[in-house]
Amino acid sequence: MKSLELYKKAKILMPGGVSSPVRAIKPYPFFTKQASGSHITTVDGDDLIDCCMAYGPLILGHAHPDVRSAVQEQLEKGWLYGTPSPIEPAFASLLTGDHPGMDMIRFVSTGSEATMAAIRLARGFTGKKEIVKIEGGFHGAHDAVLVKAGSGATTLGIPDSAGVLPDLAAKTRQVPYNDLQSLEALLSKSEDVAAFILEPVMGNIGPILPDRGYLEGVREITKAHDVLLIFDEVITGYRLGIGGAQVYYNIRPDLTTLGKIIGGGLPIGAFGGRKEIMELVAPAGPVYNAGTFSGNPLSLSAGMTVIQLLHRNKKIYTDLAAKAGQVAELSGMSRSGSMVALGSMFKFFFRPSPPKNYTEAKECDTTAFRKFWERMLALGVFLPPSQFETNFLSTAHGQKEIEHISTAYRQCLSG
Repeated sequence: MKSLELYKKAKILMPGGVSSPVRAIKPYPFFTKQASGSHITTVDGDDLIDCCMAYGPLILGHAHPDVRSAVQEQLEKGWLYGTPSPIEPAFASLLTGDHPGMDMIRFVSTGSEATMAAIRLARGFTGKKEIVKIEGGFHGAHDAVLVKAGSGATTLGIPDSAGVLPDLAAKTRQVPYNDLQSLEALLSKSEDVAAFILEPVMGNIGPILPDRGYLEGVREITKAHDVLLIFDEVITGYRLGIGGAQVYYNIRPDLTTLGKIIGGGLPIGAFGGRKEIMELVAPAGPVYNAGTFSGNPLSLSAGMTVIQLLHRNKKIYTDLAAKAGQVAELSGMSRSGSMVALGSMFKFFFRPSPPKNYTEAKECDTTAFRKFWERMLALGVFLPPSQFETNFLSTAHGQKEIEHISTAYRQCLSG
């Protein structure tokens, strides 16, 4: 097996043999040789229908010809300048125009960098020290948000990684998702909270959907307590539609973070928000942010091509939701758990009813999921290898692939 051989070599040279922990599939991960449309091909020659889509960025599928052409055209002009390029203000105009809560934007290189910068900016703008996040919410791999999920409304931050200083993590408070009472109670007791950061739809352990009125309540409570609201839309940005979750749910946050889809499959991140907040970012203001690859013309060219294509054919979102709905309808007949779908995001939870928060998500039968995942892979369908990761569809998933996925779900959940 070529994948096993590569893994043995990678383990010697790379921690765990991978570049990101989620890829460490047991007993060893398969290695991908190439990908096109909705399919990936492993080095061992296996052809798999991909429902991971690189964990969300590839809404048009792998190696989309328009994106490839845009990247090739930019390569002819050079791929890194270290100076501003014309595509930066053009793409900035497109993105800010799509997001009601975004007057200005700063491009960075990753979603983690975007959330880190947004939190720093919130602290710089408010002069306050603490932040609040959702239990189980993931906002990248930087110190302020690597905090264990706890129980109770005023859970103090406990580092979730060696090397994170307890004093820093203690500035991060947590509340359960879909729990306005806990948020109100926490903010009522502290006057030193700069921002509340959340995924409007929990994507990294979901999708877990907001209850009716929850996001509206979050906006009202944060305003009442003079706390900035940060929507982490690294996953939901352009995944739920033009303008992401803030347009879908008609909520205007103070700051927004983006990533994944806006890079067209290349590395990118961005944060933006109200003008009076964003004008504090260096060099306009005292909140420092910088990066050699920020505004990389290759990533911007790929991302702008994707967003322009989505603008030209907004029916894409209706079609994607219908495809996910078809998979959900067929697999929803199973008594072994519950299916959740929103737009092109979907997941089968091995729990009697869809989880409302992190605590309920942790009740899922992960052993049953593992067996299910292995059976799906054997039938040629690659799902994210965790009960706590969202599945994604792309425009490249045709009716043939949808029927194959649905049949595989039905077969693997019936046994």
